[in-house]
Amino acid sequence: MSVPITNTVYVLNGPNLNLLGTREPEIYGSETLDDIAGMLEDRARELGLEVEVRQSNHEGHLVDWLHEAQAEGARAVLLNAAAYTHTSIALLDAIKAIRTPVIEVHLSDPKTREAFRHTSYIGMAAAKTVEGHGAKSYLIALEAVASGEI
Repeated sequence: MSVPITNTVYVLNGPNLNLLGTREPEIYGSETLDDIAGMLEDRARELGLEVEVRQSNHEGHLVDWLHEAQAEGARAVLLNAAAYTHTSIALLDAIKAIRTPVIEVHLSDPKTREAFRHTSYIGMAAAKTVEGHGAKSYLIALEAVASGEI
C-alpha cells in the first residue's frame, strides 16, 4: 500500500552543521542553522509547503530519517550530508532504496575545495544538486520542489 504524498519537505543536515554561524564563516557564511530553518519555513509557507528541519552528527540518524521521509509521504528531501557526502555509502544506498526524491544541498561548492571533497556519494543518487550559493542553496532546492522540477 503506497502512502499519499504530502506537502512536507524534509531538510536533513549532517555533521557539524549545528556549528554554522561560528564554524569557518569564510566558507560557510555567518547564518546559523536556525537562521536557515526560519528562512526555509517562511518560504515554504509562501509556496504551500511545510518543512521538517533536522540535524544530526550521526550517520545512522540520517539514514533513518531518509527512510522516514518515504514512510511519511514526504514530497522530497533536501539533504546537506556535510562530510558524509564524501564518505557515506550507507547514505547513497538509503537514497537509492527510497522513492522520495532527494536534492543534495551544499553551502559551498565542494568542487572548488580540497580534492577529497570532489567525490559525492550523495550526488550519485540525488535527483539534483544545488551548491555554492550559501544559505540560498536551500531556497533554490526548495523552489525546485515547489515548481515540480523534482
